[in-house]
Amino acid sequence: MFQTVTKALAVLTISTALLSTSALAEPISIKFSHVVAVDTPKGLAAEFFKKRAEVLTQGKVKVELYPNSQLYKDKEEMEALQLGAVQMLAPSLAKFGPLGVKEFEVFDVPFIFDGYDDLHTVTQGPAGQKLLDKLEPKGIKGLAYWDNGFKSFSCNTPIKTPADLKGKKMRIQSSKVLEEQMRELKSIPQVMPFSEVYQALQTGVVDGTENPISNFYTQKMHEVQKNMSITDHGYLGYAVIVNKKFWDGLPADIRTQLEVAMKEATDYANDIAKSSNEKDLESVKASGKTEVTMLTKEQRAAFKTALLPVQDKMASRIGQETIDSVRQAVGAKK
Repeated sequence: MFQTVTKALAVLTISTALLSTSALAEPISIKFSHVVAVDTPKGLAAEFFKKRAEVLTQGKVKVELYPNSQLYKDKEEMEALQLGAVQMLAPSLAKFGPLGVKEFEVFDVPFIFDGYDDLHTVTQGPAGQKLLDKLEPKGIKGLAYWDNGFKSFSCNTPIKTPADLKGKKMRIQSSKVLEEQMRELKSIPQVMPFSEVYQALQTGVVDGTENPISNFYTQKMHEVQKNMSITDHGYLGYAVIVNKKFWDGLPADIRTQLEVAMKEATDYANDIAKSSNEKDLESVKASGKTEVTMLTKEQRAAFKTALLPVQDKMASRIGQETIDSVRQAVGAKK
């Protein structure tokens, strides 16, 4: 009897050990959802992060990528992250205003950055980190900023002066700052999900939009827009975010390895954003479908003058302190 019980206990112990080993061998799954094409800077950076995360964790983490709004559209993805349906997103910075963290809309302010050096002084410095910290009460952990690029206007009529956009229905992301930007140009702002923009342009629901060149080209908008002017008036970037509860629950060593993977992916993302936009601009020109206007210094200055009032009008919404911290960071560099 004693031997039988002993054998049973031994079998139970071995089975438990096998089950535990099996459970430990099961990789941690990270569902990473985004709304753009695989061959955009964000799409490529997500692929890079997946590879590095899986290598650095030696297969203990599996990153599942869902590009092109396969899982969730613009308006759905943030709620899905907070509920834990996905673990990681890289939404555009304009998405945080509707979430209640209006300070992020400072990135939507036209002409607040004059190029990548100005921008990185903020996104890679204390001012940018302070903004990411504001997401934590929402159950969100901010890991990094990824560049996409500086935006240009497109339409079916030439754009050489601010007056050329008067009365045009222009698609924007959901952002009060971008709404005000279009109103300053006497345009009619039209908020819609990114996945619906091509069809809206094709059918004339909207007349034009604003995008970095990589988004414009990879979404084939050059097929349905006759004109684009390189204004570089505003920035479009992303914050890579995770569900905070999920992130805090990871083993410390795994979290450290993922942080390394994210740092490498961020360097990669920001390196390719500029080169991708330059390459895609040449592709748009070569297509012969969209006439590209390179604005003169004076023409771009006219757009800057027209849009300067947006900063003061939006200060009460974004917070004067946030606008001042960005201005100070950029000013200290110069």
